[in-house]
Amino acid sequence: MTTLVFGHKAPDTDSTGSPLIWAWYLTEVQGTPARAVLLGAPNSEARFVLERWGVAEPEIIEDVAPGTPVVVVDTNNPAELPESIGQADLRAIIDHHKLTGGLQTLSPIDITMRPLACTATIMHDLMGGDAARMPREVKGLMLSCILSDTLEFRSPTTTDHDRALAEALATDLGLDCAKYAAEMFAAKSDVSGFSDAELLNVDSKRFEVGGMTLRVSVLETTDPGPVLDRAEGLMAAMADVAAGDGADEVLLFVVDILNEEATLLLPNDRVRGIAAASFGVEASGDRVVLPGVMSRKKQIIPVLTV
Repeated sequence: MTTLVFGHKAPDTDSTGSPLIWAWYLTEVQGTPARAVLLGAPNSEARFVLERWGVAEPEIIEDVAPGTPVVVVDTNNPAELPESIGQADLRAIIDHHKLTGGLQTLSPIDITMRPLACTATIMHDLMGGDAARMPREVKGLMLSCILSDTLEFRSPTTTDHDRALAEALATDLGLDCAKYAAEMFAAKSDVSGFSDAELLNVDSKRFEVGGMTLRVSVLETTDPGPVLDRAEGLMAAMADVAAGDGADEVLLFVVDILNEEATLLLPNDRVRGIAAASFGVEASGDRVVLPGVMSRKKQIIPVLTV
């Protein structure tokens, strides 16, 4: 039976590219038939990457049938996975996020979790010498994943290892990291085709904090203006998006990649209170700027306080 490889819901570039990378490795190197699938439509940057490297967009699935062999990458959070993940034959997890807990498996599995900026970097390490066998398009996907997750090495999650691998891949591919990253970020910054509710879900993850359920959404862009111009509509859509997910609040952080700061929208007093408790800022308006904040994983989730 073919092994399905997938990342988290609302797939970004890493959760789109890494399943394709690992499915190639399992199939071509390990001799285990595998296929990459997605748990939702890829964001605009991920779609650009697929087109840039001539890779077909993987099938989007809603759930997995009991007993299906699967490998989960770029997450270990049950809330970001198919409803029936506990009934699947989960064979491995490759991730770079904190351990969430809650997953149950049918048998012992391989788990690799490392404090690196990108799942694709971990995959390169796991491949060892076989990484040299990657075709050009797979190398392109790997480079794209690293540049995306590190925000071209601006994110505090970036390690020397991530950067060295990205630069080596870029050299191998004959690319300039800065120029290619600029193309990726330009694609990510185009939000014209998204409704307000869709924008809130483009890169959004659910967390339990102090007895409250928060959907933490991040929009990374080199041009925050078009997003912030829609602040009124985005805040109006938050209540419905939260209700549809059983969350108490949606927190939207608009990350300015070039100026290395985030703007948090403040739709109500409860979110203002969360901002004050978490970041030590007081604001009476509908937004607050958080200098230096760029990483949900390292700078937002660890400090969230309700």
